[in-house]
Amino acid sequence: MNEIISDLGIVGITYCYVLLTIFIPSILYKKEKISKFSARKAIHLSAGLAILSSPFFFWPFWSTIIAGTLTLFVYFSSKESKVKQLKDLYDAISEEQEEGLKRAFLQGPFHYCLSITLLVFIFGLVAPEKFYFPIAGILVMIVSDTLASIIGKRWGKINISLPWTNSRRTLEGSLTFFITAFPLCFLSFFLFGLLIPVQKSLSFITILIYSLITSGSATIIELVSPSTYDDLTVPFGSTFIIYLLALM
Repeated sequence: MNEIISDLGIVGITYCYVLLTIFIPSILYKKEKISKFSARKAIHLSAGLAILSSPFFFWPFWSTIIAGTLTLFVYFSSKESKVKQLKDLYDAISEEQEEGLKRAFLQGPFHYCLSITLLVFIFGLVAPEKFYFPIAGILVMIVSDTLASIIGKRWGKINISLPWTNSRRTLEGSLTFFITAFPLCFLSFFLFGLLIPVQKSLSFITILIYSLITSGSATIIELVSPSTYDDLTVPFGSTFIIYLLALM
């Protein structure tokens, strides 16, 4: 009974946190306090941090339920939605590429939520004691991708031309991605693999190696991925590369 109460408490806190991180930037955009770009990046940077609750559930599939609910929420946030809140969210954070879709919806955020849902479901099935792997990949997608985009747009000078990405990539942005990804990966592996005894333990040297491989592979994957799909390719690619290498 105590385990059920603990899980339900974490679920409630997590839902409240995510809803606040979605609606506060949307409201600020509607009141013209922030730009659409800032609203989208604020949600991108904060909402996915709910993944940090995953290792603390006694039943690992609560994370899948939470992420799956949000995936559906984002999928139905479209230009044609008849639900005001869903249409307002689309208007607040949609990008130009999404406007041109046959069904104009939040494709990037949908991939963002879908990648989290699939990763926590897969690891809930096969390795619930190793949630630090998907957490590392998701943190990189959340934080490093956001910061790389901001730095690249504002201060990027050296362009990297990859036509299929449908976006401007810069050396400065990619360096920002790697420099921020390494400490994020280290945080995930150290926090849940060594400091807090809720997952399978890791040695300090192993943590350093895992962090370097995960951040390096994520940087390369992000660089070559189309802009509307990098929220899928970065966490999936980097997570499974390091997970499969760890099994060897």
